[in-house]
Amino acid sequence: MRLTTVDRFPDKEVVEDLGVVRGNTIRARNIGRDITQAFRNLVGGELKAYTELYSEAREEAIDRMIEDAKKLDADAIINIRFMTSMIATAGAEILAYGTAVKLKDKENRKDN
Repeated sequence: MRLTTVDRFPDKEVVEDLGVVRGNTIRARNIGRDITQAFRNLVGGELKAYTELYSEAREEAIDRMIEDAKKLDADAIINIRFMTSMIATAGAEILAYGTAVKLKDKENRKDN
């Protein structure tokens, strides 16, 4: 499955728009991470445990979006975007979405 944040691939032509596909996950922080990250917040620096949590969530959302596109027999997903929203005090949703498409190779013709 080819993925891109733009609306085309240089070597392919979009021949069919299959519609919007999406994947999401909702993750909650845990008390252990909150305690260690609270200390990190006092001294400054990256909150690595939260970075890892969001990275894992983003990858899971992408995987679910790809599965949604496979159900449509898509070749690729274009115009991919991400959105995050707070669901509860300690939980957030990560949403990945884009347009599932069918592709074909571009013809390399020279006009005479």
